[in-house]
Amino acid sequence: MKIDRVALADFLRRRRDRVRPQDAGLPAGPRRRTPGLRREEVAQLAGMSADYYIRLEQARGPHPSPEMLAALARALRLSDDERDHLYLLAGRRPPLGAPGDHVSPGLLHLLDQMPGTPVQVLGDLGDVLAQNAMAEALLGGVCTVSEHGRNVVWRWFADPAQRAAYPPEEHAHHSRVHVADLRAAVARRGGDPASTRLVERLLGLGDEFTALWELHEVSVRRASRMRVLHPLIGAVELDCQVLLAPEGDQRVVLHTPPAGSDTAERLGLLQVAGTGRFSPAL
Repeated sequence: MKIDRVALADFLRRRRDRVRPQDAGLPAGPRRRTPGLRREEVAQLAGMSADYYIRLEQARGPHPSPEMLAALARALRLSDDERDHLYLLAGRRPPLGAPGDHVSPGLLHLLDQMPGTPVQVLGDLGDVLAQNAMAEALLGGVCTVSEHGRNVVWRWFADPAQRAAYPPEEHAHHSRVHVADLRAAVARRGGDPASTRLVERLLGLGDEFTALWELHEVSVRRASRMRVLHPLIGAVELDCQVLLAPEGDQRVVLHTPPAGSDTAERLGLLQVAGTGRFSPAL
């Protein structure tokens, strides 16, 4: 399939003009010369460089990867039909009939309507597909366009710095929860290429994941309590409630204060302080 750079550029510009900053969780601010998002804001929301996105709108950009297109579809809040059209203009086949990472505008709207609660949308393999500003401030900016960079299981086992955000005595528990939930997802997918590739890469990391994988424990994540050690507000206890999205292969994760805790006050301080660059795994 051949990319249509002119039509792709036009489609991106028109869809960008349609999205209001407040719809994307951004401040409207004064002196805006465009009714919609700025180019730099789309790039920020999609996790790509501003130069890369600008070149796409100028019909002189490279051939976007499926991961880049999925990130753009989320940033521009495209419907399923618009997402498929974006893929076709870019010379790619739309991800029809398979578990996908396109987050519906309705779910994105839900995230924006809960500014004081950290909320994330995760794929069934553990990919962070979207999150509101509060989740980014608390849990870090892990929603990137790279295949494994946004995956919470990969980051937990591949990046030791991620574990510093959690009490050391709870690391073993989190490891087992991640692996058991991944086991269930891989089985549901029937060993498709995406899940197979992720597991093969994790097995190549070393003994810890391999030993847990060989236990063949299975446990779908539905509700849990965890503690996060945040550099700004200190130790925070959270109840994590997992809701299934209508798509079935996506989950909405709500991080709420336990009754009787001071978590609500601490989250309020974090909300006032704004988004920080702190990146623990889920």
